[in-house]
Amino acid sequence: MRINLDDAKALRELDTISALQDTESYDEQFKTGLKLSDSLDVSNISVKIENIVVLGTGGGSAASVNLIKSYLFDELQVPLQLNQGYTIPAFVDAKTLVIVVSHSGNTEEVVSGYEAAIAKGAQIAVITAGGKVLEMAREYNHACLLVPGGMMPRIVLGYIFLPILAILTKLGLISDKRAEVEETIALFEEWKHIYGTDSPIEKNEAKQIAIEMDGLIPVVYGTLPFFDAPAWRWKNQLGENSKLMAFWNAIPSLHHDEAVGWDSPSALLKGVHFTLIRDLEDSEKTTQRVEISADILRERAGGVRVVHSHGVSRMARLFSIVYLADFVSLYAALIRGVDPTPVEVINLFKQKMGQPLVTVQVR
Repeated sequence: MRINLDDAKALRELDTISALQDTESYDEQFKTGLKLSDSLDVSNISVKIENIVVLGTGGGSAASVNLIKSYLFDELQVPLQLNQGYTIPAFVDAKTLVIVVSHSGNTEEVVSGYEAAIAKGAQIAVITAGGKVLEMAREYNHACLLVPGGMMPRIVLGYIFLPILAILTKLGLISDKRAEVEETIALFEEWKHIYGTDSPIEKNEAKQIAIEMDGLIPVVYGTLPFFDAPAWRWKNQLGENSKLMAFWNAIPSLHHDEAVGWDSPSALLKGVHFTLIRDLEDSEKTTQRVEISADILRERAGGVRVVHSHGVSRMARLFSIVYLADFVSLYAALIRGVDPTPVEVINLFKQKMGQPLVTVQVR
């Protein structure tokens, strides 16, 4: 079954759990996330923090942490590491801030890491919607922010990214970011009408990219040091929402290895669509590398699209790409007649591991 992306009624009927509506509501989610973050109390953390480890995996948690790392690359003065496995680094001690992030509250890798962080005497703050993680936070009296549940974890960036920022701000590790958050919210309010369901293909870059990559393997290239995280997020959303194998990398590092693969047989490369991300903070050499890459790939690949960030602040620009990517991933599923919400393979893993399945509320 094929769907016309300008048929808003057909799109909404196929989108059974309202992923499009949730994405179009990022502005409201971020407003709520900002209010919740203001209420977070971290006064029980009083030691000088020497390093930070964030426990989190999956579309919302890991994506938020990677965006934080890119966003704060030239500001945060202590190391910040994302931890997605069952164990935690050997350096974790009483001067380590461990931020425990699990939307469901039952992510087994996060629960395992949380237990290890407690054993090491780390400073702990928790962000969750419930589950085992909430029980542990209450038992040990850790700083904890309870966020709304019932949504796909990959779509709750406002309930994870903003609270992490708030924790770092309240501990004096970064400057206040409220003005940038407000600009980002304003960007969502504007661009939901440009990328949303009712915006026609001719004016909607998200729909255009989904059409371009239809039937091709998507590859997304970001740029270092600030726009690698949006490329990573884009690839993962193509996996979860679009049910597509997708790949990502970052310029300039890919020019030292992966780019040699552009010499693949023509028939193979013609089956690949490349999206390259541009930002105003890209250095002159990075900009040159992106342009040269696009030129080379246009001669070889099945499709090439260069996308540009929008906004003034770095936060707004980062989320302008994330927002575009999220819509592209939804349309890339819907155009093929695929509901973007179900994650059957993830549930298969959870079933075989004896874990709770991923569920969301029908709205």
